[in-house]
Amino acid sequence: MTSTRLFSRSAPSIVSATTIVSSQMSVQTPGAGFTNLTAEIANFLRDAHACEGAVTLFIRHTSASLTIQENADPTVLEDLSTVLKRLAPEDGGWRHDTEGPDDMPAHVKTMLTSTSLQIPVVDGELALGTWQAIYLIEHRARPHRREIVLQFIGNVT
Repeated sequence: MTSTRLFSRSAPSIVSATTIVSSQMSVQTPGAGFTNLTAEIANFLRDAHACEGAVTLFIRHTSASLTIQENADPTVLEDLSTVLKRLAPEDGGWRHDTEGPDDMPAHVKTMLTSTSLQIPVVDGELALGTWQAIYLIEHRARPHRREIVLQFIGNVT
């Protein structure tokens, strides 16, 4: 019987994490949809002189969220928007409608996605896959100013 190696990994990289760098980012959304944050997060890491560690993103809202998704084919984002609308439609019979018919569905969509992400940083770069990007998902119909807390923990150059 021939044995095939199923797993491989690089040698461990040991870092003494003595630095924490924090910043707050403001994003003006155009309304419902995806806003690519990848370049802005990379700029933050460059400004922080990040080398090895992890960056955490935390959105300070309950009707918008964060995700890592494909950045090559825009129809992926269109399909994801369609799925979220199907899972939490405006006409879903929601009791909470104080801020409009899209508010409660926005809360549900945020619950189904993420309010925070953590991404490894290797050699000062986001360790994203080839087709991955970081997105803010606006779940409300009208434009909003959203706040995201950024924090790098690791070593710097």
